[in-house]
Formats: sequence, C-alpha cells, structure tokens
Amino acid sequence: MQAILSKPYSVVMQGYEENSNNDESADRYIPGVCNIGKDEIEQRKKGIYFALALLVAVIIVLQLLKANPIWRIIVFIPAASFAVSFQQWYFKFCLGFGLKGIFNFGEVGKFINVEQKEYYKKDKAKAIKMIIYGIIYGLLVAVVYCFL
Repeated sequence: MQAILSKPYSVVMQGYEENSNNDESADRYIPGVCNIGKDEIEQRKKGIYFALALLVAVIIVLQLLKANPIWRIIVFIPAASFAVSFQQWYFKFCLGFGLKGIFNFGEVGKFINVEQKEYYKKDKAKAIKMIIYGIIYGLLVAVVYCFL
C-alpha cells in the first residue's frame, strides 16, 4: 500500500486492503477498516473499562434503591457506550474519526484528514454501523435487565 502526502495533515491513499485485526502492530490507515494506531487504541481500551465500571455502578445503584423495573432501562446508556468502546478497540477504528473524515497513527490528539471522498464514505459507513450495533447491544442489555 502506498500513501501520498499532499499536505501536512491530509493524505490521499492509493489502494487499500482488508484488515483482519489480528496484527497488534497495525500502523496504517485502511478506509472503512482501521483508522487509529497504538496510542489511540489504548485510549479506546480505557473507554471500555470506564463504560464497564459505569454499567456495573448503575446496576448496583438501581439494585440498592430497589428501583422500579422501568427505571432499569437507564442501563442502555453505559451498555451502549461499552459496546461502542469495545468495537473501537477491537476494530482499531474510531467512530468519531470516521464521521469526521480523519485518522491518527501517531501522537494522541493529532490527526490527518482523509481527502478522497470514496474513503471518507467507507469510514462514515463503518462508523454508522458501529453506532447501530452499539444501540442494539445497549437495548438488549437494558431489556434483559428490565425483565430480570
């Protein structure tokens, strides 16, 4: 795969390949597949732990308060957050970056713009798919918890 830098923070990619996500040292942008490097991946892993802790805390509070089962639906928020964070870590793909048309394989907080529209469309489609899966997961957890 080749990359041609046209500006300091923009790139045009020639060709792409599927990412099996098995390589921990992924260090290249693949449209609709991988848009973050090691440092950003570590940030997403922290998001997983935070969302999981929040989910557990919400469940504990609801149980301690003996909340009405309808209030249990609130676990949707941390459950969906957990699902999205997990996907970002697993797929090495930042949902926000995908929607904005950027990627980062360097220092956290710096990014490169995706200039080719077809690559941006692939990134956006992946991000939307991740949102949908996160919502579905959050709803499933909330519904199951409501009926327990």
